[in-house]
Amino acid sequence: MGMDFKNSETKDNLMRAFAGESQARNRYTFAAGQAKKENLYVVSAVFRYTADQEKEHAEVFYNHLKKLAGETIRVDGGYPVDLADDVTKLLRMAQHNEYEEHDPVYKAFGDKAKAEGYLDVASSFYQIAEIEKIHGDRFGRLAELLEQNKLFVSDVKTAWLCLNCGFVFEGEKVPGKCPVCDHDKGYFIRFELSPYECRFAG
Repeated sequence: MGMDFKNSETKDNLMRAFAGESQARNRYTFAAGQAKKENLYVVSAVFRYTADQEKEHAEVFYNHLKKLAGETIRVDGGYPVDLADDVTKLLRMAQHNEYEEHDPVYKAFGDKAKAEGYLDVASSFYQIAEIEKIHGDRFGRLAELLEQNKLFVSDVKTAWLCLNCGFVFEGEKVPGKCPVCDHDKGYFIRFELSPYECRFAG
């Protein structure tokens, strides 16, 4: 049998994770606003898409604390200040933080939960750790494309998806505006990076 939950380190780690995911959601929402200012609507959409997933992670961790409803949990923790006017820097900062959550943070939290007998909590930490790796890969891929000036240009004929209307264009670079909905080129994303393709690394 596991130790008393109220005196466990696992309950502190859950609150740390809840705080971290909640802050990540806000950081990515702020970053989405910066990307939108730079007409990088596709990057803005990815930040918002990821922010929604961080909100769900926060809810998973928070729900594990239900036994302590009405109580206050005091924890310490270190959290990043990711402020930059450059979207590429914001992507790289996000990538770093996601990888850190993946390993060592959530893996260590999972190991502690397992050792204390909270296998369901350990499973949540391990599974969400793997999701954070995907987030990091996705942010890194977008940063790499921006650094290489290839977010909207390809060396070979490529399929591009307009995130506003769904139009798929084929070519080596996106059109200046979507021929269907007239939205700016910043709405186009490589088809293999679109939300439902899920092939972010490679």
